[in-house]
Amino acid sequence: MVEVTREKILKVLSNVLDSELKKDIVSANLIDTLKIEGSHLYLKVRASNPAMHFRKRLKETVLFNIEKAFGKELKVDIEIEGISQEERKSQGLRKILPKVKNIIAIASGKGGVGKSTVTANLAGGLVKAGYKVGIVDADIYGPSMPTMFDLVGEKPVMIEVEGKPMISPLVSYGIKILSIGFFTDQNNAVVWRGPMAAKAMTQMFTDAYWDKLDFLLVDLPPGTGDIHLSLVQTVPLDGAVIVSTPQEVALADARRGVNMFKMNSINVPVVGIVENMSWFTPAELPENKYYIFGRDGAKNLAEGMGVPFLGHIPLVQSVREAGDSGRPAVFQGGTITAKAFEELTEKFVKEVEEHKRKEVTNAVR
Repeated sequence: MVEVTREKILKVLSNVLDSELKKDIVSANLIDTLKIEGSHLYLKVRASNPAMHFRKRLKETVLFNIEKAFGKELKVDIEIEGISQEERKSQGLRKILPKVKNIIAIASGKGGVGKSTVTANLAGGLVKAGYKVGIVDADIYGPSMPTMFDLVGEKPVMIEVEGKPMISPLVSYGIKILSIGFFTDQNNAVVWRGPMAAKAMTQMFTDAYWDKLDFLLVDLPPGTGDIHLSLVQTVPLDGAVIVSTPQEVALADARRGVNMFKMNSINVPVVGIVENMSWFTPAELPENKYYIFGRDGAKNLAEGMGVPFLGHIPLVQSVREAGDSGRPAVFQGGTITAKAFEELTEKFVKEVEEHKRKEVTNAVR
């Protein structure tokens, strides 16, 4: 067997590129552990992209290069882990969307809890409060924003920015919006594998001209998967909001959503939890509250996990009607739901600003 030394191993690994950084893993300082014990090599390598398919491909490339140089007699144990969101920020690995002050993901552990409804109305509440707002509808398999903002059938146009063609988001109620629904047939299913869906999502950030925004809200697909991991790699998220309903089956998934964003390889602060469909109030009995799905489940979850609780949103028929008609309920002034979304918006802004203050304080220490 060829003599194995640290210097020789590093020389071999300098031929392995991290395709996201366009650098080899040695010069990019991604070798975390390198230990040689006889004919056994222990490696721990960090990947700029935490997605499973990316880490698997990087591992295969490392193993191929080592085997090519030293033969199969050298036994290799290799661990690949993703770089944390915080570290990516500090290293300046991503420089997209420099004019956007706050990029916030809106997520849910499961479908059907009203995540897109909360996204649309939170964006509307922010616009009413005087902020410049955008929405990326990254729910690749079930885009809702074209319907919720009366943009079904509309298509974005291309504009030239500094000599480069870019997508110009559509605008509705003062909100800039991009959705995969603008590029696909509404009646056809989107049947894409994870990497293809993740690439489509990424292009709505990298190939679009968002200009100056105070808030860019990202409506994610339900669950935890490739698209979520690709998002935190591509976009410097400032926080995440988790949407849930009060019943236990939804709370279990919401808990997983919170824990996903707290993972070391992701490390995105959770701005708070929103409880949707908190109670049912019929139009003819506006003072009555019927707790169909349980009471304060998401609020109790937030308190138990040490995460801010952003507010209750009632289950009212007008919310559904507003979404279907393409005019978010927050714009229907004076209603129960408009008030609930306005209060949610106020608490949301407060929590985002509080997180920013903590971030600055920690950086000064």
